Amino acid sequence: IPEELRFLWHFNTRLMTQILFTCSRDTLFELLGDEKYMGAKPGIIASLHTWTRTLLVHPHVHCLVTGCGLSAAGELKLAVKDFLLPYDLIKDTFRKHVRNAILKALNNGQLILPDGKRPRQVKNLMNKLGRKKWNVRICEKYPQGKGVVTYLGRYLRGGPISNSRIVAVTDNKVTFNIGRKKRELMSLGIDEFIDRLLKHVP
Repeated sequence: IPEELRFLWHFNTRLMTQILFTCSRDTLFELLGDEKYMGAKPGIIASLHTWTRTLLVHPHVHCLVTGCGLSAAGELKLAVKDFLLPYDLIKDTFRKHVRNAILKALNNGQLILPDGKRPRQVKNLMNKLGRKKWNVRICEKYPQGKGVVTYLGRYLRGGPISNSRIVAVTDNKVTFNIGRKKRELMSLGIDEFIDRLLKHVP
């Protein structure tokens, strides 16, 4: 979800989570239902991931998608491409689904807006975001699924931060590693650290 929409996430976490999952699924079903790419409905395992290395809110969904699916006639069909779908096509389709879902929720009065934010402002923002490239990443086909399922399970089980990343805790701050390949430390006040961490509790 683009960072411009994170204020909606904070006020509508349950609804926005549902939108994120539903639109991810609908994007994949719509595009892979096309004969150019598969002409079938794939299997999907989707998992929510809301954190960055610094524990800020960055909601996105990881999807494992089968390289085959069932056609309307019940036949097993293989994906045509190793990369499953073209980048621009999946970005545009996902953006369309999310924008439509948010505007529908807004029009139905389901969205809670922060003080000072009016529905017209949200509609203007959605129009602006309709002209922006959204971030979708597609990986190449894996030869077998067991390894990537194991990786995803281990990744999610670890949660927003593992004990091994916490370097020091004092009376007023927590210091932890935010680097991936090399050690890079960040310190937050205790209250700020707890506040960030709790934003990622399901």
